[in-house]
Amino acid sequence: MAAAHSPSTWIVLSLLMSSLVVASADGNFYQSCDVVWGHGSHAMIQEGGDLLTLSLDKTSGSGFQSKDEYLFGKIEMQLKLVPGNSAGTVTAYYLSSKGETWDEIDFEFLGNLSGQPYVLHTNVFSQGKGMREQQFYLWFDPTADFHTYSILWNPQRIVFYVDDIPIREFRNLEFLGVPFPKNQKMRLYSTLWNADDWATRGGLVKTDWSQAPFKASYKKFRADACVWSSGSSYCSPNKNAWFWEELDFGKKGQMKWVQDNYMIYDYCKDPKRFPQGLPTECAFSNLL
Repeated sequence: MAAAHSPSTWIVLSLLMSSLVVASADGNFYQSCDVVWGHGSHAMIQEGGDLLTLSLDKTSGSGFQSKDEYLFGKIEMQLKLVPGNSAGTVTAYYLSSKGETWDEIDFEFLGNLSGQPYVLHTNVFSQGKGMREQQFYLWFDPTADFHTYSILWNPQRIVFYVDDIPIREFRNLEFLGVPFPKNQKMRLYSTLWNADDWATRGGLVKTDWSQAPFKASYKKFRADACVWSSGSSYCSPNKNAWFWEELDFGKKGQMKWVQDNYMIYDYCKDPKRFPQGLPTECAFSNLL
């Protein structure tokens, strides 16, 4: 039975809802993002703010961040990755807080030799602890055109989407003692950088600088999220469908298809890495 609310309660709720700052970025990078690395020569906002490009050469990488910080939301961006021989490069696209016990939700695209597939690396950090990697190949060429990569982050779950197809879900299992990102505001970051000590075949394949500059392109950034403002972030579940979003039967089927056919690494299936036993959440990883 729904709880009864006094008129004063509804007044308080109305005030909270009126103070809600909801980000709904329209894709204009001038309005939504700041270049923080490689400004001008390596990171450029173009086409009136509709396109942002990052480049990497031997002198520098590049990166940008969102102007706003968020506490829950659905974040999406269209990316076109570095084409050709991208071995040794990493294009990172992630949410992160700050401090020694930070939270983070990662997409990382690990480059490869021409003709070999990109590796899509995902991870979730909570209170400074990660080690929750899942890796995938993609079912298309991510360098030929733009594709949409999304992060759903609400109090119940984190879901990674590629072109609106869920590839991974990380549920809130705090009742079992599993930390979940829920208290720290996070900002969106993206960088293009050299990581040839580990990115491609564990560092065996190095960056071929004769192929530089390496370039990744971005457009249509959208953040349907609650913005942290003046020390608070207030969200209205009635106004934001993502706040209660979960995977229905069809979406769970799509995720199973991806994981059955394109997942190449799952920390929950790597017992040698965890001699004291797999992380607690792994017991729930097959419960689609």
